[in-house]
Amino acid sequence: CGCAVFSYGSNLDSAFPVVSVQLSWSLRVNINGSSFFVDRSTLADNCEYFRALFQSGMRECREEEIQLHCVGVLGFLVLLQVLDGKQPVLNSDQIVEAIECTAFLQVPVLTKHLINIINSENCLLMYHTAATYGVWELTHSSALFIRDMYADLREDIHTLPNKLVEYIESLLPSSYMAVCSHSPSSKLLQDVQRTVCYLDEEHREWRVLTHLPGTTSTTMAGVAVLNNRLYIIGGVHDVNKKVVEKGFCYDPAANTWSTICGPQQLRYNFTLVGHEDYLYALGGEYNMKALSSVERYRVSNGSWSFVSPLPYPAASVVSAVAMNRMFICLWKGKGATDILEYIPEPDQWLLVTTLIRQHSYGLYMVAHKDNLYVMRNGPCDDFLLCVMDCYNLTSGQWTAISGQYGNSKGSLLTAVVRGDSVFTLSRHVTTEYTVDEYRWRVKCEMKGFGRIGSIHTFLMRLPKGSKCLLESPHVLDGLTVEQP
Repeated sequence: CGCAVFSYGSNLDSAFPVVSVQLSWSLRVNINGSSFFVDRSTLADNCEYFRALFQSGMRECREEEIQLHCVGVLGFLVLLQVLDGKQPVLNSDQIVEAIECTAFLQVPVLTKHLINIINSENCLLMYHTAATYGVWELTHSSALFIRDMYADLREDIHTLPNKLVEYIESLLPSSYMAVCSHSPSSKLLQDVQRTVCYLDEEHREWRVLTHLPGTTSTTMAGVAVLNNRLYIIGGVHDVNKKVVEKGFCYDPAANTWSTICGPQQLRYNFTLVGHEDYLYALGGEYNMKALSSVERYRVSNGSWSFVSPLPYPAASVVSAVAMNRMFICLWKGKGATDILEYIPEPDQWLLVTTLIRQHSYGLYMVAHKDNLYVMRNGPCDDFLLCVMDCYNLTSGQWTAISGQYGNSKGSLLTAVVRGDSVFTLSRHVTTEYTVDEYRWRVKCEMKGFGRIGSIHTFLMRLPKGSKCLLESPHVLDGLTVEQP
C-alpha cells in the first residue's frame, strides 16, 4: 500500500477505514492522542514538510516517532486517503482540517484533491478557509467557481470579508461558447458565418467573438478548451473527407489565432478532450475506418504521442471530465454502454460501470459534482426525446432521471455545465437548466443559435475588451456580429 496506517485512542469518522499494518520503514505520527504508522518515503515524496525534515540532519529526522501539533486527526486521515489514491468527498469539518493540513504540511496532491471537489455547497467555505491559511491555488480556484455562480450566491458572497469579495469580482466569469461545423473557405468566397460566438446572458443574445481562420475546418473536427485556449484539430476539407493536417489555437487574451501540428494519425470524427495540460484525441475515423488509437498533445513542448488505445475502435466518442477525472462512453451493443475512465498513470483505461437499458445508446454525457449524466435515445428509438441516467462516482449507483427532455435538432448534445447550471442550445432556443436533486429544471430560455450544422459548445473566460469590438454592432442571421 505504501501508506497503511495504524490508529488508536480516537473517535474517528467511519468513512475513513483504519488498517492495522505497520510497515518496515515507517514513522509513527502522533496527533492529539491518536497514532499513525506511515511510510517515510510516501511522506517524503508528497509532503514538503516531511521532505525538509528528513533532509535537515536534525535529531527528529532519525527518530521513529514525531508529534504534530498543528494538524487535526480528520485532516491527516484525509491526507492518508488521498496519498493512497482515494478521492473522498468531504464534509465541512473534514474540509477545514484538510485545508489546515495541506497548508501546514505543504501537500500538492491534497491541495489538488480539494480543488477537484469544489462545488456550490462548499465553495464559500473552501475559499474563506484557504485564504485564511494561505493556500493560494485553492483560494484562486474557489474564487473562480464562485465567480461563475455569482448571481446565485450573491447574498452569501457578501458575508465574506470585503477583500475576498473584491477579489471574486475582479475575476472573469465563464461564457457559454459555440461554433458551427464549417469547411475551409476560399479567399474569393468567404463565409461570414465562420465565426466563434458567445452568449451575452445580460441581453440573452448570441454575439460573435472572432472569425475562424480561412483554412480551419470545424466539420468532423476535434474541438476543446485547455487553459482557456480554444483548440480546433483536424476536420475535413469536403465530402471526400480529406483531413486538415494542421491544428489551430485561439487565445482570447491576445485575440489571436496560431497553428499547431496535428496528430500523427490523420483522423476525423474524433473527440478532443483538454485535461491536465494535455489534449487527448480519442478514436475517430480515417479512410472510412473506425480507429481505436489515442494520442495526446503536450502543450509545453508541442508534441503528440500515442497512449493506451480504446478497448475497441470508436468514432464520436462521448466524454466528460468529473472531479478532474476523464470518462468516456463506449457503445457495446445489445443494450449496453460501458463507462470507462482514463488513468494517466499507469496509462490505462479502466471499466467503471456498464449502463444496461433497452435503449441505452449513449448520445452525450456531462458531469456535475461527482455525478455523470448520460443522455440516451428515448423509447422506440425516438431521438427527438432523450432520457437520462445518473451515475454517482462515490456510491457507484445508477439513478434514472425522471421525465424526458426534448432533443429537437440535437439541443441536448450541446450541454455544458457551469456551476449548478446546464446550458443547451438549438437553432430555436438556448436553455439554461438548474441541476436540482437528480433533475434538470428549466431556469430560463434565451435566443437560439440560428446556424445550420453540427454545433460544438464549450466554456471560456473572455477579457472584457473582447466583448466590445464595435460600438454599434449589427445583426446577421439572428446573431449580433462584432467585426474586428
